[in-house]
Order: sequence, then C-alpha cells, then structure tokens
Amino acid sequence: MNREILRIGTRGSRLALWQANWVAQRLEAIGIKAEVVTIATRGDRQSHGPIASLGGEGIFTKELQKAVLDGRIDLAVHSLKDLPTEETKGLALAAVPLRDSPYDVLVARAGSRLADLPKRARLGTGSLRRRCQLLHFRADFQIADIRGNVETRLAKLDEGQYDAIVLAEAGVSRLGLCQRISETLPPTIMLPAVGQGALAVETRAADRSTRAIVAKIDEDAAHQSALAERTLLATLRGGCLAPIAAWARIEDDGRLHLSAYVLKSDGSQRLAADLRGNAADAIAIGRQAAEELLAAGAARLIEEARHPTSKLEH
Repeated sequence: MNREILRIGTRGSRLALWQANWVAQRLEAIGIKAEVVTIATRGDRQSHGPIASLGGEGIFTKELQKAVLDGRIDLAVHSLKDLPTEETKGLALAAVPLRDSPYDVLVARAGSRLADLPKRARLGTGSLRRRCQLLHFRADFQIADIRGNVETRLAKLDEGQYDAIVLAEAGVSRLGLCQRISETLPPTIMLPAVGQGALAVETRAADRSTRAIVAKIDEDAAHQSALAERTLLATLRGGCLAPIAAWARIEDDGRLHLSAYVLKSDGSQRLAADLRGNAADAIAIGRQAAEELLAAGAARLIEEARHPTSKLEH
C-alpha cells in the first residue's frame, strides 16, 4: 500500500466507536496500523421520530460508503444489520469478522422476564421485527417507538417512559452493560434481525491491497451465515425495516442451519422457514428459504407493513 495507516470510518456513537476500535485492534494484531475517523450519518443527525420515517435503508451507512468511495477513508465498519442488501457500485463487503451474540435481550425496570410483565405493559422498540414478535408472543403488550443509542434508550426506560425495552445483546455486552439485562430472549420468541451481532467491513472494490488485508480478519462461518441471511432478505425484497427475522449458524456437524420468519404487523400471523444444508451453499439456502416464505404469502405481509394503517403505538 502507498499509505502506512488504514483509515477506518465509523459513526460516532459509543457503540460504533467500540466496533471500529475492535476492528482496528484486529488489524494491528496482524501488523497493520489503523486510525479511526468519525463520520455523522443521517440516522445520527435525525434522532427523533420512527426510523421508518427517515426513508428506508442506508440511513446509518450512506455517508460512510460515500467517504470510502471518495477516498477519505479506506474502509468502513458497519453493524451488518444496518447495511442494505443491494450492493453499492464500487464497494465490496470485504470481511465479516467473528460474530457476537445474535440474540435480543429484555431490559425491564422491575427486572421482570417477558412472560411476567404486567398486562398491557408498555415496551419500547424502534424495530418492526421486534414489535411483531412481541405481539405474536402477547397481544396485550403496548408497543411504543423509541430512538437513540443504547444509553439514551436505557435513560428513557429509567425515567419511566417504558416498562421494558428490547435491545441487541451484542450492543449491550460491548458497552459493558450486561448487568442491565433482565432476560436473553430465546429465538423461539425473538428471532434476530438479519446480520444482528455481526460487523461488516466495506472497502473499495478496486482497492485490492486493502481488501487483501481486511480478508485476514474475515471469519468464514460468520460470512457464510451472513450470506444466507442477506440473500433471504434480498430475495424477499424486504429491506432492513421489514417484518423479517432470520438466523443462520454453522452447527457442530459443519452444516448451515437457517431459520426465518415473516410476520404480520400486528403479530397475528407468523410464516416460518427452516432449512439446513452445506455451508458452501449459503446463497442457495437463503434463496430457497425466501422462496418458501413467498409461496406461503410473505409478499403480502411485507407489502402491508410498507403501508401501515396505524402508527407504531399499538
């Protein structure tokens, strides 16, 4: 490479900086110097109102991607679940490092488990995927929108705005806040978002030197799982804000196992697909799972979610 230090772009939240610094440490462990460059995204600047109101995919990634393409940074670190499935011309998903927990967790003011929350408990989430699954589990829950970083959401909970909130376990753990967790939600109740717990490292497609370096921190099991999940999402044409949940993992026998749900916005209907196959066939497995869900009526549920008849508050 012509430059001695790789410039890593990231959002400025405490969690995003943790993730970028974690990647920097992985690179430095293989002898590559790196510096972290903070870039504000639209999702950071517009921190009020439902996420869906900001216009869909890429609200936490577009500015970072533009900075890579412009040469201001050499690579961008995203939460994989924020990265649109449609490829951006000129960019490459160069690495998916070792994946953290894909699960969601409940943080309740009274420390309650999900099943023990009072009738008509008020739960905070900005995710349609979480909303649908919470209502599928218990239709009496009152689901209210919540925005902000992890610390902001916890503060809103502590102020009494909610009885409980749902967060990604990986983010809570990375911030050293595991003591706040009331319950880790099992995937039978709360299947994760596509890419949850994983990081995406994006580079310029033509920058072979940087791609070769970043490939050294790629983890094959995490990357194959990501391919299966993201192929499913792309085939469903759902986007990251749709009522779609998926979790792919490599099991002890080396085979890839993909579980996926598409849900009705009010939680009253849940379509499921569950497939196993060779890890090398991750893309085919993701496509097949999506086709099974489409055959069962997933397109209608996804379209209904795009044109809701009511606000997030239930």
